[in-house]
Amino acid sequence: MKLHNLKPAEGSRTASVRKGRGTGTGLGKTAGRGQKGQKARAGGGKGPYFEGGQTPLQRRMPKRGFTNIFKAEYVVINLKQLNDRFAAGSVVTPEVLVESGLVKNVQDGVRILGNGEITKALTIKAHGFSKSAAEKIAAAGGQVEVI
Repeated sequence: MKLHNLKPAEGSRTASVRKGRGTGTGLGKTAGRGQKGQKARAGGGKGPYFEGGQTPLQRRMPKRGFTNIFKAEYVVINLKQLNDRFAAGSVVTPEVLVESGLVKNVQDGVRILGNGEITKALTIKAHGFSKSAAEKIAAAGGQVEVI
């Protein structure tokens, strides 16, 4: 096989259609737009939200409520995840959680929830704890510190 023998697969390369280039092309004169009318004109036609004169959906929907952009977004960690990842006696802080890959981004803080069991005595420093998580950590001999 030589470079000069290479050809694209049959049907994979088609010439682009050149509209409005004479009657002999099949798409001359009106270039496939028909005779007169709104769609025959440049820039003609209605926008994507037009519904034939019916009130469009985005105008029919109620515009109530609001999104609180100042709400604190906490990263949630369960006790089960901490028990699996850290050795007994270690100090767990938000920075350590990021380094270990358990948390990607601390956002507004880390909150520890009580899902799962903890068997190791860990010192956990976080921005918030659920009541059950704090009880389980204390029962396992660990310490809870709110940052």
